[in-house]
Amino acid sequence: MEPHLPRNRPGARRVDDRRVLSGIIHVLKTGCRWQDCPATYGPPTTIYNRFRRWSGRGIWQQLFEALVAVTPDDMHMIDSTSTKAHRSAAGGKGGRPAQAIGRSRGGRTTKIHAVVDGRGRPIAFEITAGQLGDVRAATALLGPLPPGRWCAADTAYDSNGLRQFLIERGTLPVIPNNPTRKRRHPFDPKAYRHRNLIERMFCRLKDFRRIATRYDKLAVTFTAAVAIAAIVTWWI
Repeated sequence: MEPHLPRNRPGARRVDDRRVLSGIIHVLKTGCRWQDCPATYGPPTTIYNRFRRWSGRGIWQQLFEALVAVTPDDMHMIDSTSTKAHRSAAGGKGGRPAQAIGRSRGGRTTKIHAVVDGRGRPIAFEITAGQLGDVRAATALLGPLPPGRWCAADTAYDSNGLRQFLIERGTLPVIPNNPTRKRRHPFDPKAYRHRNLIERMFCRLKDFRRIATRYDKLAVTFTAAVAIAAIVTWWI
């Protein structure tokens, strides 16, 4: 990670990166308050300010993108998971929609949409309000990626538009037919078994308690937390 960290920034000399980043990871992993971060990582204010400032500048997402190595013609899996928004996540400027918090059957939630590669590593993700349908975020996530050999998804992604999008990219859709569908599409159940990779990825991501429950008011800081958890879980 070191070559991708900011350098030659104005202001006072930055304190030890390893110690501060370890403190940030500790808070995200345990779910404690920033002020309860152990003293061994330094002043809690320093830990929080580093996380918050770099979140606003998009540095955590840049680190994530720098570490992602997308292999052309790989297999992709796409899905989403919902995260309950804690009461402390309320009050972000612009209201709930602006901060990716919405009302769904689970209450106030945020949804994490993600794509993983053939090794189960997240290669793209997006944060939306919890009530947004899965298929509505699919093309925006898959579009910037090199086309995969095939893409597996559950029945929530069974739409003619997404299937056509994948086929035009040269990707085989591996999506089970919705029971209500009249025109049936070919389906490869053997390839579909690999979709468990994304379910396992979400389980590991939610080992970080600040991902399993959203405490952040701002969408930008929660997005940064997801990026850090993905980096630590799969590349470190």
